Amino acid sequence: MMAPPVKTGPKYDEFIQSDKVRVIDGDGENLGVMYTREAIEQAAEAGLNLVEVSPNANPPVCKFLDVGKYRYEAQKKANAARKTQKTQDIKEIKMRPNIDDHDYDVKMRAMNKFIDNGDKVKVTLRFRGREMAHQHLGMDLLKKVQDDMAETAKVEAFPRLEGRQMLMVLSPK
Repeated sequence: MMAPPVKTGPKYDEFIQSDKVRVIDGDGENLGVMYTREAIEQAAEAGLNLVEVSPNANPPVCKFLDVGKYRYEAQKKANAARKTQKTQDIKEIKMRPNIDDHDYDVKMRAMNKFIDNGDKVKVTLRFRGREMAHQHLGMDLLKKVQDDMAETAKVEAFPRLEGRQMLMVLSPK
């Protein structure tokens, strides 16, 4: 009839060490201080388990609970919390130092859309061949991106050179 004792989480039935415990029934009513064995018997009569809620209190506080139902409710809460949380993706925008005005505008519209959706944006500026000699042009372009996005985004990682690429990460304000 009684479920086997569970060894994880709060202490159940046989794992309660103290002789006397303060008991709270399934409805939240305080039944007072009683012997642990007597409390376990009352819980069994009600078809519930005795669970130690606050072991550090004097005497420890125990509650009548249906362990299976308690675990099911806890699992449902955890799943609901996982569903509601928003994950933040990192979207990447790739450019070249000599990008044309219209192309730049298209990239900026995409960046604004990503930032409005709550995603981070990684701006990658790729240098090819002789462009490596003119890194200041790339830095100027990333400064322009930074200034254009100042209202909606903040710079999370400032421009840095990694090999033939210059990277900058923007995140929503």
